[in-house]
Amino acid sequence: MKKIGIDARLYYQTGVGVYLKNLLYYLNKINPKNLKFVVYVLKKDYQKIRKEYKNIAFKGVNAKWHTFSEQILFLIDILKDNLDLMHFTYFSYPVFYPKKYISTIHDTTLLNYKTGKASTKSTFVYNFKHSIFKHMFYKQVSKSLIIITPTESVKKQIVKLVKDVDPKKIQPIYEGVTREYLINSRNANKSASKINYFLYVGTFYPHKNVDNLIKAYSKIKTDIKLYLVGPDDFFSKRIENLISNLNLQNKIKIFKKVSQYDLPEFYKNATALIHPSLSEGFGLPIIEAVYFNLPIIASKIDVFQEILEENYLGFDPNNINDIREKIEFFIRERREFDYKNLLKKYSFEKMTKKTLELYKEACAS
Repeated sequence: MKKIGIDARLYYQTGVGVYLKNLLYYLNKINPKNLKFVVYVLKKDYQKIRKEYKNIAFKGVNAKWHTFSEQILFLIDILKDNLDLMHFTYFSYPVFYPKKYISTIHDTTLLNYKTGKASTKSTFVYNFKHSIFKHMFYKQVSKSLIIITPTESVKKQIVKLVKDVDPKKIQPIYEGVTREYLINSRNANKSASKINYFLYVGTFYPHKNVDNLIKAYSKIKTDIKLYLVGPDDFFSKRIENLISNLNLQNKIKIFKKVSQYDLPEFYKNATALIHPSLSEGFGLPIIEAVYFNLPIIASKIDVFQEILEENYLGFDPNNINDIREKIEFFIRERREFDYKNLLKKYSFEKMTKKTLELYKEACAS
């Protein structure tokens, strides 16, 4: 029996956390007999998480991502377990891990845009952190036996960035609609209030480009509201300040820390999803909108064009006037899109089964 480690320290984070929850759920459900999984989570989350899975072993660690303890303590923890294979699910990992591992690289956004908490630091601190990230990224690409990406677009970006990488070891596997939505959507109802609103779902990091969306929306004469759903953090406060400075409080509203249980109702009652991002690896809200048959107005970036093909209304995310014009066009025309065939391509269960095949391939190498 092969022993495979999985880094799930970001279990309760957005984005990567959704990926981890669905991967672990379906691994636990499939329960392959010839593989044993050791899943590493933060000690503070250990008791809560382990109760949800009966077929997976969990270990609590005291090493958060982006810390010195990750490079020493987490490294010691996983070396003790004498794993046949380790799966690093994020770009922050012990760079000196000497044994076999595969990696999931969700996107290359941090190489091209100032984003996340590091973007709030001084230029010196940001450049220092960015240089560390670049080193870790290139080493991860170089040393991983297999690299999993959520789209072909991310694979192409990696091949372009890392000249000597073998494209054959990069395996795109599409993700899907989170299992929680598949359950909770059954209880989500159409609202009787008849409030018309456009919907944005995601973080408010700079590369998400929400500020350009707000500036574009300020120029549109419409009674349709704009609802922004995301976390409560430094970046949401910046967005709130922008809304206030433009005197748009009656037109744009922020909803913070909306639960996975409540979010389906936002999708079910919206007029359309608007996603203005400059860079994505996959774009879970896009697939969630497809699942709820919600029209999509979004950036003309490679990943959205790969996922949605022609089934959305695209705009130049760097052009505020183009964003405004496309939203105004939608208000006049109310376009609908046919998503029936798209949904067949995207599934976390299919993703997990393909990941299992890669585990076996890597263990045998």
